[in-house]
Amino acid sequence: MNTPQRPQSGANVFLAPDSESAKWYREAIQFIPAGTSKANLTVRPHQLYVRGGRGCWATDLDGVERLDCINNFTALIHGHAFPPVVRAVTEQLSRGTSFAFSTPEELMLAKLLVERIPGLERVRFGNSGTEAVMMAIKAARAFTGRDRIAKVEGAYHGYYDDVQVSFHSTPPHWGPDDAPASLPSSGGIPKHRVLETLVLPWNDADATERLILRHKNELAAVIVDPLANRMGFIPAAPGYLTHLRQVTRAHGILLIFDEVISLRVSYEGAQGRYGGDPDLTAMGKIIGGGFPIGATGGKAQVMAVFDPGTQGPRILSGGTFSANPVSMIAGLAAMQAMDRAAFARLEDLGARLRKRLNHVFRKSGQRGQVTGDGSLFRLMLVDRPLRNYRDTIEPGIDARSTRLFMALLDAGIMVNDNGLGCLSTPMSEVELDRIETALERALATLGRA
Repeated sequence: MNTPQRPQSGANVFLAPDSESAKWYREAIQFIPAGTSKANLTVRPHQLYVRGGRGCWATDLDGVERLDCINNFTALIHGHAFPPVVRAVTEQLSRGTSFAFSTPEELMLAKLLVERIPGLERVRFGNSGTEAVMMAIKAARAFTGRDRIAKVEGAYHGYYDDVQVSFHSTPPHWGPDDAPASLPSSGGIPKHRVLETLVLPWNDADATERLILRHKNELAAVIVDPLANRMGFIPAAPGYLTHLRQVTRAHGILLIFDEVISLRVSYEGAQGRYGGDPDLTAMGKIIGGGFPIGATGGKAQVMAVFDPGTQGPRILSGGTFSANPVSMIAGLAAMQAMDRAAFARLEDLGARLRKRLNHVFRKSGQRGQVTGDGSLFRLMLVDRPLRNYRDTIEPGIDARSTRLFMALLDAGIMVNDNGLGCLSTPMSEVELDRIETALERALATLGRA
């Protein structure tokens, strides 16, 4: 076994044809399309394979350690092998991993979430953020008796057909600024599902209201992420979420918050930070402590559609592994450790990191900025003010983002290939220094290119 190394640069030995990652990839492509099931992050010419992780570090098969600033797409708020989660899961494994009946751990995690998140009175569990969004949309349809939903241009809400619409559309197909076109963002989506999804312009309150009023009798729900990753973590303009809540409520349209990622921003989630008073909330990632999880929560009256013993339209839902005690106990251990002080500490680290990295961009002469809130950050390779998704797009930006991603990997830092990153509780000022130095070197590499 190779001794782990933490190089400041030259970490990308996995790219060599004789590296351990290359060997595993050559076999993997014979059994798995593209050699990986994690198609939301693609590394060329082959995947990077990881052996393990501890704290805020992950080690690849060639023994190179990197500072993990993606944390499995923001799911690991305590980094890897967090001791309280390891202990809780180990004990649970000896008691059993899944049952046909309920376990106490489900109630314990549900109670924690309801007590923290302002918009939750009831909650039910699933296995992914996509499933949480899907069930929120189905709940809205059952409750209102309407079929259509609306979403914001550029916002990503998982792999459900109705929301895989217009989250990476391009200028030739956008449509008007005040009435974005509904475009498929994946193959395999029926055309009528795309056309039934209404697309709204983020931070344009007047246009948003006009579109909602035009379709008010058809809309079951509007779904928004208060701090959307794919949209560049552009915050809502002052009053936008409040206005959206007023318009939807006036016409019997439910408001869904997708907080699968943005729950990270505070002890009370994104709605606790930004307001908005949603009827339903989709959650995932950090609430599972590193294990598969999704959760749909909301007002008791709306959530009653999941109760088979009540009157009215019911949703038939179950799930073989929904609320399994391993995910429940892991999530409980992780979230109990995230008290107000822990969130405040990460928020302070995040604010200081974004300030320092923005200074690095200005000093480098490279176009770019760092957005985000709480423990979340996003490296954006545009330098103009950002108001909506369209402001984040310009020719060649995907290629530049890929080069930056690879340069950061080579400097020993793991982020997503779109610049998404996040902090974890094992990190400190030492790790901020390392991230800052890595970005300086990565931007210098881009400058030479």
